[in-house]
Amino acid sequence: MKFETITIKDIAKALGLSTSTVSRALRGGYEISDETKRIVLEYAEKINYRPNPIALSLKERRSYSIGVVVCEIANNFFSQAINGIESIAYGAGYHVIITQSNESYEREISNVQHLASRSVDGLLISLSSESADNSYIKNLHDKGLPIVFFDRVAKEIETHKVIANNFKGSFEATEYLIKLGHTKIAHFTNPEHLSITSERLDGYRTALNKYNIPFDERYVKYCQHGGMIQEELDNAVGELLNLEERPLAIFAAQDKLSTGCLMAFKNHDPEFASKIKIAGFTNSGVVDLFSPPITAVRQPAFEMGQVATQLLIKLIESKYPVTEFETRMLDTELIIKH
Repeated sequence: MKFETITIKDIAKALGLSTSTVSRALRGGYEISDETKRIVLEYAEKINYRPNPIALSLKERRSYSIGVVVCEIANNFFSQAINGIESIAYGAGYHVIITQSNESYEREISNVQHLASRSVDGLLISLSSESADNSYIKNLHDKGLPIVFFDRVAKEIETHKVIANNFKGSFEATEYLIKLGHTKIAHFTNPEHLSITSERLDGYRTALNKYNIPFDERYVKYCQHGGMIQEELDNAVGELLNLEERPLAIFAAQDKLSTGCLMAFKNHDPEFASKIKIAGFTNSGVVDLFSPPITAVRQPAFEMGQVATQLLIKLIESKYPVTEFETRMLDTELIIKH
């Protein structure tokens, strides 16, 4: 059975009015009498009439939809950010179309191009771990598509960006481990080209330097798939365990790296794993259930999603070309687990 939508023509026919009169009455046009408006609106409500979004988009050249591209929806940070995005978007009359790259550059390109071809009014993007070349996004941005980055941003593209205070979060997590008495602290992080990688590495190195602890490149493990592949973490942990001076603490730069490296240590050496201390970026609510527990650097994910959406809607609805952009930085919070 084919779904039949109710149109303005159907209302006009039922009430014996012209389609233009019904259309103006539904829009609250001043030239239509109050009595006619009342009749039309009451009948529209009775038959549950809703405007056709496709017809509206063709008329206004707007789809009233926002595309979102994240690396993984199941990631606690991104699921919370999406909640923030939706809380603003739907309240402003926009629908949200969510896609995930699964840390794949090809999937990211496919998602972005599909969303653009569906005529979304704007895009919210957090880059995948494989995204070293962002020229395809720049091309869309240069053509006038409103784009806002959040969390993982493209520094070379001039638009609004929303990030966490990655340096502060990393510094505090590393300093916490140092104050526990650790001087051999490994760092699990994302690919070098990502914005969050350099910012979090800087915080880690600055904390070591403050306490006169030498930086050891062997303790830094760049995970090209961002923790999506456990074998990659198992190999990185194996290299650390083969060192003459094993690290006894870990600072992890991302959710899956925090939990994945703990699992890898347990796979290699369960007894050693029970002694290691981990602090890392994670928005998971169950990190205190891990053994040993993980001290968390929490990002304000929900707020980041809200701010990014507010900035995107401003771009979409601006009547003039926007040439001045801002980078909003929101604070992190260290949640200590003993």
